[in-house]
Formats: sequence, structure tokens, C-alpha cells
Amino acid sequence: MFRRAASSTKGDNFLHVIKLVLPFVTVVLLQAAIAGFSLEVMSSVRAYVAGEALWSRSQKNAVYFLNLYLHSGESRQFAQYQSSLAVPIGDEFARWALEGDPVDVEAARIGFLQGGNHPDDVPGLIWLFRYFNRVSFLQEAIREWAATDPMLLELSVFGEVIRSELQHGPIQDDGRLQFLSSRLSELNAQFTVHANRFSTVLGEGSRAIKVTLTCINIVTAVTLILLLTWHTRRLVQQRQAFEDALHAEKERLAWQASHDWLTGLSNRRAFEARLQSELDSAAAGPLGLILLDLDQFKSVNDSCGHLAGDRLLCQISRLLQQDRHGHDLVARLGGDEFGLILPQCPPANAVDIAERLRRSFELFNFAWDDRCFAVTASIGVACIADRNITLEDAMRRADAACYRAKEKGRNRVQVDGGRRDVVVVAARPREAIAARG
Repeated sequence: MFRRAASSTKGDNFLHVIKLVLPFVTVVLLQAAIAGFSLEVMSSVRAYVAGEALWSRSQKNAVYFLNLYLHSGESRQFAQYQSSLAVPIGDEFARWALEGDPVDVEAARIGFLQGGNHPDDVPGLIWLFRYFNRVSFLQEAIREWAATDPMLLELSVFGEVIRSELQHGPIQDDGRLQFLSSRLSELNAQFTVHANRFSTVLGEGSRAIKVTLTCINIVTAVTLILLLTWHTRRLVQQRQAFEDALHAEKERLAWQASHDWLTGLSNRRAFEARLQSELDSAAAGPLGLILLDLDQFKSVNDSCGHLAGDRLLCQISRLLQQDRHGHDLVARLGGDEFGLILPQCPPANAVDIAERLRRSFELFNFAWDDRCFAVTASIGVACIADRNITLEDAMRRADAACYRAKEKGRNRVQVDGGRRDVVVVAARPREAIAARG
């Protein structure tokens, strides 16, 4: 059973830890995913920018070398034209493969590699085209890219026409030569317009994506910071609440250890600790010590039950606390026995206080179930001038005085050492007097 309980506790603790860290793990994973996505997008856009530069330069080179070949007829220059033209044609094939249905990823990969793109950039080029080709900036860039297809075709045909004519020797017709050269210049100008637009759109899109992704990352980071702050604040509040509850529980236990659970008065333990403290202190002046027993408690308890007895004790405790000074201590020592410690109290004052208490008890009526009980008390007073005595001796003196008050007829104040007896005949007729103990 204990093993099951321990296992259950460990499981609960594990679930609690999971609940604590899950929001952080979620946001961190989200942040990592967004960061990874941002890097992938920026890397792919960068690859397109680099590819565009190579694509544009290769088209210009193709026109340049074909124009040189037109005038010189050197096969080396025609080979350079073919090599340069292969780059934009490879990119063109890649785009066609990605626009097809179904998409031919392998053909696109081969085309981009023919276009001179770095092998590590090719997956990003394909990914960005496939999943983001409807994004405005990329859509516009693709439109500019596709607009050069007829020009590439014309440039390719032009190359074959020029090579065919040069196989019979240099072109002698100046008009023909001028026409071909002018057309190549026009193609180059058209390529340049679309290439510049392509480059501009990619640059603007790249900057827009950078700003957007930066904002997303900032928002995610701020969210993580706010979540961390909120969670930390909640943990601090929980810890504070736990510490407050622990402090309250300690205070409650300390209060229970020093107080009577029924009346709320100090208990015997606290009473004796206070008395010992007073005896040990260097304070000058006499110390008054009063012990009292209720004379009718047993009769109330026996005739009306313990609930009535408890009610009587609570009412008596409130009566004892009336008109007490701030340094006085009132305690329930057990059963129907109560005690008072009166610091800096001359003997006459202590006896006067005891007598006032006796009269208060004598005037007190306890009612229960339409019955009325007279309640009196036997009171013992010890006036301690010499504080070198022990706690046991002090208690013994007050307790002996209280015992003599009971022996002499109750409802009286007996001073320690027999120095003064205050005897009151409390013979007021009341209901249930016959029930007195």
C-alpha cells in the first residue's frame, strides 16, 4: 500500500512538473520552429537571388559570345555561347518541371543544377517554388522569369541560324550582318529589362520577408518572455501562499500548544512558562498569583451534561478577562481550575482583584434549559515578594490557599499564609441550589 502511495505521489509530481514546463516547452519549440522556418525561407530566397544573378549574367554572356561569333566565326566563341545559354535553359526546364502536373522534382533538380545553382541550394529552390509560388512577390518574379522564354528560344534559334550561315564562310552581306547584330542587341535589351525587374522584385520580396519573419520572431520571443514572467510571478505567488499557509499553520500549532482549545485562554503549559519567566526576571515589585476553582461546576456537568459544562467554562473565561491589564495573564489550568498572574501587583491590590472576581462570580447566573444555576468560586492568592522561590513553591502556595478556601466553606478568598481570609456567605436562594456540589 505504501509503495502504491509513493508511486502515486511520484506520478502526481511528474504530472505537476509537466504542467509547469509544458507552456515553456511549447513556446520554445514554436520559437525554434519559426526560427528554422525563417532560416529556410531566407536561405531559399538568397538562393533565388544568387541564381538570378547567374541567370542574368549567363543570358548576357550568351548574347555577347554569339555576337562575337557572328563577326569572327571562331568555334571557341560559339562553344562559350552554348555554355552560357545552357544556364538559363536549365533554369527554364526546372521551372517547367515544377509547374507541371504532376510536379517532377527530379527533373527540376537536374535543371537547377544545369543552371549552375549550388547543390545545397537546390532543395530550397524547389521547396520555395512549390509551396510559395502564389506569394505576391514570388509570383511576380516568376512572371518576369517566364517572360524571357520566347527570347531564350529566339536566342537559341539565332545561334543555330548564325552557325549554319557561317559554315559557308563569313557573312559578306553587310545588311544581313547588321540585321543579325541589331537583333542580338534588341534581345539583350529585352533580357536586361526582365532581368532587372526579376532582381528588383526578388530584392523587395527578400526585404519584406526579412521584416515579416523578424517581427514574427520578436513577437514569439516577447510572448516567451511574458509567459516566463507570468509563470514566474505565479510561482512566486504560489510560494508566497505556501509560506503564508505554513506560517499560519505554525502559528496555529504554536497557539494550540499554548492555549486551551475550549476557552481560548492560555493553558497550564503557557501559564507555568510565564510564571517561571516572571520569577526569573529582574523586575522589581511583588508578583500576584491567583488560583480559583468553581464550586458548582460538577453539579452543572452532572445534571445538564458536558455541553452545558463547556458553555459554563466559556462564559467564566470571558468573565475572568474583564478589566484585566495588558500584562496580566489569565489561564485555564484544567477542568474547572483557572489561574491569574498579576505582574507588579502589591498584595493589597491582588487581594482586591480576587475579591472583585469572587463578587462577579456570586452575581453571575448560568442558565441552561430553563434552569438557573448559582456559580461561586474558591480563590487562593499568593503574594510573592521574593522571586528567588521556585515555580513549584509559588504554585504550591497559591494552590494551598485555594484548598483552604474550599475547606472553609467555598465562595471565599484565602490569602497564602493565612494572613487574610475573606469569607462571604453566599446563601442567595436560587433555582437548583440543591444541586450544588
